[in-house]
Amino acid sequence: MESGPAIFAGAAFTLFGGALLLWTTVRSLHREPVVYGVAPRTAAALTGLSGAAFLALGLWCFGRL
Repeated sequence: MESGPAIFAGAAFTLFGGALLLWTTVRSLHREPVVYGVAPRTAAALTGLSGAAFLALGLWCFGRL
C-alpha cells in the first residue's frame, strides 16, 4: 500500500530535479539569465544545487521501496 505514494513522489521529485538541471544548463550555455536580477554565477549555483537536491530526494524515495 505504501509503494504507490513513494513511486509518485519519487517520480515527481526526479522529473522536477532533472528538468531544473537541464533548464539551468541550457540557459547557462546560451549565456541567458537563469534568474533576473541575480548575479549569473549565484543563480546558476543555487538552481543547480536545488536541482541536484530534488534529484537526490527522488532517488531516495525510489530507494525506500
